[in-house]
Amino acid sequence: MKRLQYYIESQAFGVCTMLGEKLGFASSSIRLTFIYVSFLTMGSPVLIYLMLAFWMNVSKHLRRERNTVWDL
Repeated sequence: MKRLQYYIESQAFGVCTMLGEKLGFASSSIRLTFIYVSFLTMGSPVLIYLMLAFWMNVSKHLRRERNTVWDL
């Protein structure tokens, strides 16, 4: 079960996990809340999820490309 969860998280950007780590909540409760809110609002939180995934991807690439003076 953990392998399936890891696979899904790695393919689904890991937004809920990142939010759980930053806010100190369990990622499963954030996922459930996201699913319930998506059903109640006809899927509009999906746009917020995609924006967060895009932001995480951009920040990951920015952190990776930063070099210090000592890396030469």
